Amino acid sequence: MADGSNMAGFEMAAYDCSILQLEGWDGAMAQFEVVLNRILGGSLPNKVGDTARHDEWLVIRIAPRRFWLLCDGPPPIIDVDAERGCALPLGEGRVRVRLSGRGLKQVLERCVAADWETLGDGRAVQTGLDRVPVLLLRKSGFECDLLVPRSLSQGLMEWIADASAAGT
Repeated sequence: MADGSNMAGFEMAAYDCSILQLEGWDGAMAQFEVVLNRILGGSLPNKVGDTARHDEWLVIRIAPRRFWLLCDGPPPIIDVDAERGCALPLGEGRVRVRLSGRGLKQVLERCVAADWETLGDGRAVQTGLDRVPVLLLRKSGFECDLLVPRSLSQGLMEWIADASAAGT
């Protein structure tokens, strides 16, 4: 799904995305993280909102015991010991909306509750857009992704388009 548009100094496009949610159980988190480090071939993000890149995967810690693994292709099959945690594919229910351009900060200020100045490159924050929970992932100075529910993506994109038109 790629719906591109160019408005008010920024571009917006929606893409399908593969997301694998990985969650460790309370009391087994240390063991769970050791296994994930080995499977992914690198360290996990330490704090909520931090990210770590592993080849074509981006790992986001979205909660103290929960990670999202964003994949460019199909998500890997990760065999998680049910005593330590679980893995759940979320890609069918989410869309990645990519926003970029010089007008991005001003449009986001009209749409989401997030402090763009303190949200560093490569960091993520869960917030709301028109009362819908979304994950905002800042990619660079003038680019971010919003991970939004698929069923509401068209309406949210229209909301963003309206917010951008209000600034012109």
